[in-house]
Amino acid sequence: MNDYEFKTTFWQDFTIADKFGLNAIKDTYTRAFNEWKTDKVYITELVLVLNWKIWEHHEKGDKKTSELYDKLWRETDEWCMENLKDDDLRYYLQTTD
Repeated sequence: MNDYEFKTTFWQDFTIADKFGLNAIKDTYTRAFNEWKTDKVYITELVLVLNWKIWEHHEKGDKKTSELYDKLWRETDEWCMENLKDDDLRYYLQTTD
């Protein structure tokens, strides 16, 4: 997480959802994405958290959870690349680099 200063509760939200399984993760994702997709800072942090969660679960050997986070990360990254423009896209690319 490299000294990243959190601006949301996404990390905590997904950590709680992890304890309740894949459907809870999907639900948490859907609510976060739908609520915050128009905020460049929050959607960027959502992508970061999804990526970190991929690796957290991969290192634990939890393939199903890691694969779900990877799917959500790919979908969100694609959405950002297609929908963010100008300064918002620059912010996204610089922050996720």
